[in-house]
Amino acid sequence: MEIRTVAGNWQPSTPKEKATTIALQQDCGYHKAQQLLQSMYNANLISLQEFNAVTKLNRQAFAPFLVELLPKISG
Repeated sequence: MEIRTVAGNWQPSTPKEKATTIALQQDCGYHKAQQLLQSMYNANLISLQEFNAVTKLNRQAFAPFLVELLPKISG
């Protein structure tokens, strides 16, 4: 195994904003909604297109804290 070091004055990045109670509640709501949506998709109750459409709406409604890290939605 090869170990590499980072040269210079590297510092870990910090989030641009701190998580507030409301942001954490919205994030929790988003993940609960997505779990339910995933269950519906896995049970063939909704199509992939419907899953993606509702996921986009969930991201707008709940505004997850680190939404920019979530995978992109096609379609």
